[in-house]
Amino acid sequence: MLTNRIAALFSGFLLLTLLSAVSQADIDALKPEADQGSTAREIVGKLEMLHYNKLKIGDEMSEQLWDEYIEALDPTKSYFLASDINEFREWRASLDDQLRAGEVKSGFEIYNRYRLRVTDRLNNILSQLDKGLPAFDFDRDESLELDREESQWPASISAADELWRKRLKSSVLNLRLTDKDDEEIRDLLVRRYKGQLKRVQQQSSDDVFELYMNSLTRLYDPHSNYLSPRSLENFNMSMSLSLEGIGAVLQADEEYTKVARLVAGGPADRTGKIKPNDKIVAVGQDKEGEMVDVIGWRLDDVVDLIRGPAGSFVRLETIPTGGDGSHKTILIKRSKVKLEDQAAKKATFEFSDGEKSYKIGIINLPTFYIDFEAYRRRDPNYKSTTRDVAKLLAELKGEKVDGIILDLRNNGGGSLQEATMLTDLFIDQGPVVQIRHANEQISRHNRSRSRAMYRGPLVVLINRLSASASEIFAGAIQDYNRGLVVGNQTFGKGTVQTMAPLKEGQLKITQSKFYRVSGDSTQHAGVTPDIPMPQLIDAESVGESAYDTALPWDRIHAVPHAKYFNLKDLLPPLISKHNQRTAADPDFIFLRAQFQFESERADQKFVSLNENAREEERKGLNQRLLTMENRRRTAKGLEPYETFEAYEESESEEVATIGGPVEIKLEKDPILNEAGYIMADFIGLSDKIAKTPPQVANF
Repeated sequence: MLTNRIAALFSGFLLLTLLSAVSQADIDALKPEADQGSTAREIVGKLEMLHYNKLKIGDEMSEQLWDEYIEALDPTKSYFLASDINEFREWRASLDDQLRAGEVKSGFEIYNRYRLRVTDRLNNILSQLDKGLPAFDFDRDESLELDREESQWPASISAADELWRKRLKSSVLNLRLTDKDDEEIRDLLVRRYKGQLKRVQQQSSDDVFELYMNSLTRLYDPHSNYLSPRSLENFNMSMSLSLEGIGAVLQADEEYTKVARLVAGGPADRTGKIKPNDKIVAVGQDKEGEMVDVIGWRLDDVVDLIRGPAGSFVRLETIPTGGDGSHKTILIKRSKVKLEDQAAKKATFEFSDGEKSYKIGIINLPTFYIDFEAYRRRDPNYKSTTRDVAKLLAELKGEKVDGIILDLRNNGGGSLQEATMLTDLFIDQGPVVQIRHANEQISRHNRSRSRAMYRGPLVVLINRLSASASEIFAGAIQDYNRGLVVGNQTFGKGTVQTMAPLKEGQLKITQSKFYRVSGDSTQHAGVTPDIPMPQLIDAESVGESAYDTALPWDRIHAVPHAKYFNLKDLLPPLISKHNQRTAADPDFIFLRAQFQFESERADQKFVSLNENAREEERKGLNQRLLTMENRRRTAKGLEPYETFEAYEESESEEVATIGGPVEIKLEKDPILNEAGYIMADFIGLSDKIAKTPPQVANF
């Protein structure tokens, strides 16, 4: 089940009449295509034979599939009735046998009931809205349950009516709080529900089959999934056309479209106004185009609406994660994310340990990239992570830096080859990563093969969005004691997927798992920093551990590898100095308070439907945000903001400008700034503590 269920406040209506008798004549039922049964058998066979997680589909998995499929259809338990669920239970232990026999009829029957319930609901709400908005009592003290994971499906029509009455009231109240009048609210809701009705009626047999099969693949792990011919076409398009649009990876979260991560150097990233877990509620074309409500839309339909030619504009209306629930509209200029925008870049700054100043080089690496096309052409000037970083290292050595910080924050990974070759720049010959395959064979071919190009002090900066190849590099640096790893626990994606062809579509399937030279997997647990920084991203909602079916962390045998710095003696005084320095630092106090604020908001289980209470809550939240910011500003000798509106205005930025890599700036990056002081301490203490030469660790 999805974590952090902040249920959608998007829709609902007072259902005065809902027929308890289910008549398939009211809506055309979708039926399986002739070849879908054989494709289902093929998927079952490949999952059992090829997937890293050696699971056999039996009665227990049948029950899990039933749960997962119902969850995927009705995550907020708002459409099905308890009587529907009880009726479907007859298939709970037999879905495995049906799939082995190439039978998917039960999946379609469950979906058709869901489709009928949704259609009835939407038709009724549109009928109600034809007469105007219902006369809600916004002075009444009542609340709407946000997290319905532990709730039951409505036991009766009257119970369903009450749930939907509150949903509609919440939707109307949310819009009232954005200063919309009744007519504007009615028009928006009519467009919303008509759009949802149109999309549910446009669902095809392929859509149902894909949803059903992906409920099965998710039981193996969250990164294995079935791609229908249509989805496969979109997948291939996204892989081959470069990244054109806003540069954001989106995912479905109940009725919302949520930002999963931002592409480094992309238009959305450059605004600085969009963060992971932000919800997109409306999309508008150009600077003045009508905002189209996308709550309840299919993910690929939202992506199609956001996608567009480079140079054009798109507006996103979002609900920022951890905020006061207010909507924010962001104007973005679409652009192709060019390789040079994601390229490594450098800067140098002076830092002191209190006794001596040091020149510190900073290399920012947004992704592990390689220009495969130029590489295949044997272009001697092809761009790659390792080639670019090697040039920057040579330049920094020429500038006589005392140490280097490699910033891998928000680096979601990329080329495994580049992660290995980049490690080669910092260590002598030795293994970098171990890969265990589904057949249990272990590959150790990814090795550093040359002498290190840079042998000086090194800090690797990571956060929760550092994933995959970033984790391989950071893990190797940590295992070799080659440098300090600073920041937050990484994402924890330590698996490898391959594409397996099917009669219809393809199966993306997890077949391998990464392990560090220490024997620890990067899967699930990620890389834990030597020196932690304030947490900025909620690890319970972002990261591999947020997935219920993520493969677990485990260990295999370690492999012999060198040890460089004597970190065992260095870490205690480094951590002590870091804690002393940041305890009273205004920026760090603000970051900790901000995360606490967002965590409290994310844990909210109910929302008030009393307008005065909601307005007072909003004012209180805004005042709290303003107070937090003004404490930071006052402590830093800056002029405090007089109002929350002045604070918001200062934070706004109309358009994401495109034009090369973002400049590295310390004044707006307290985490990077503190990493610089940690590096200065590292250098100073290393000069005082005897160094140990590289040696093979004992096991």
